[in-house]
Parts: sequence; structure tokens; C-alpha cells
Amino acid sequence: MLIDGQPPVAAHGIDIDEKGEGTVTEQRLYQLIRQPYPIVDREFEIEFLDSDVQVFAFTFG
Repeated sequence: MLIDGQPPVAAHGIDIDEKGEGTVTEQRLYQLIRQPYPIVDREFEIEFLDSDVQVFAFTFG
């Protein structure tokens, strides 16, 4: 996971570390980003290293 081309560091959610790495263990919602204030528009990238992972929904806000 990258934010604006960089690891999320302080903006990482509970399911990834500050380097942007995490593990999918079950079918559920994962918190990837928890952006601190000020909230601004960002570009994020997600790369799955396992071909069996599927994404069905993203929520923002």
C-alpha cells in the first residue's frame, strides 16, 4: 500500500504496518488507511502479491 507513492507511515490503518504491508487472512473489511488531519486528497496504490485475493468494495469517510 502506498500513499502518494510513499509508504503510509503515520497514516496506516490497523490492518497494515507503517511500511504499507499487511496480510489478508479472511473475508472481511480491512482498515488500510487512517489519515491524520489535515485531510487532503491523496492517491493510493494497493498491490496484492497473492493472485487469490479479490476486492469487492472500498469505503471512504
